[in-house]
Amino acid sequence: MSRIEACFATLKEQQRKALIPYITAGDPTKAVTVPVMHAMVEAGADVIELGVPFSDPMADGPVIQKACGRATPVVLMGYLNPVEIMGYERFADACVDAGVDGVLLVDLPPEECDEVAPLFKTRGVDLIFLIAPTTTDARISRIAGAASGYLYYVSLKGVTGSASLNVEEVARRVETIRNLAQLPIGVGFGIKDAQSARAVSQVSDGVVVGSALVNQSAENVDTPDRIAPAVAAILADMRAAMDKQ
Repeated sequence: MSRIEACFATLKEQQRKALIPYITAGDPTKAVTVPVMHAMVEAGADVIELGVPFSDPMADGPVIQKACGRATPVVLMGYLNPVEIMGYERFADACVDAGVDGVLLVDLPPEECDEVAPLFKTRGVDLIFLIAPTTTDARISRIAGAASGYLYYVSLKGVTGSASLNVEEVARRVETIRNLAQLPIGVGFGIKDAQSARAVSQVSDGVVVGSALVNQSAENVDTPDRIAPAVAAILADMRAAMDKQ
């Protein structure tokens, strides 16, 4: 069982849901990243998605584009081009060396991962995939067959940080995915505050929050010491709301 699988299994036993924050590595400086990660863990994060800066992040909205506790599993989220340049095997080895638990490559389709997936699987690194509101049942099944760790359901049509969240629609889509896949389901895009985090946590296995946190880096470029406590405050509110009975 991977650390990500173990994390979700423990949360299920506790009848709690995963809080999965996203930040971009090195934003606004390299020195900020690790302290922010520690602050997120202390605020209640269960898994951390760490964005790999990339010049053409097609799924990310303007906030994250501008951004371009070892007890907590870490997932690298990025794009194929840098990995292909580096080489998949070398990249997978580097993930292991760095203690990475999972990888989410936004533009890696399941149809093209037959040779890639084993490189991560044999090294104990989960390969995580996105599912969109428009993904067909047949494709969900195919994605579920290739994925491990958890599935990331993108709750909105568009990029990160945009539009408003329809929790009823999210609930319907998550139920469809549950009928086709055995993996935990995290939901992201459009989760901006404690209220939306709680609402989504009630219909999913985890809540992914990104733009609301990355905004803190954008707003505190000149005062980076404020970023960690600002991010922690947002997550602490979300954690409290999600755990409220």
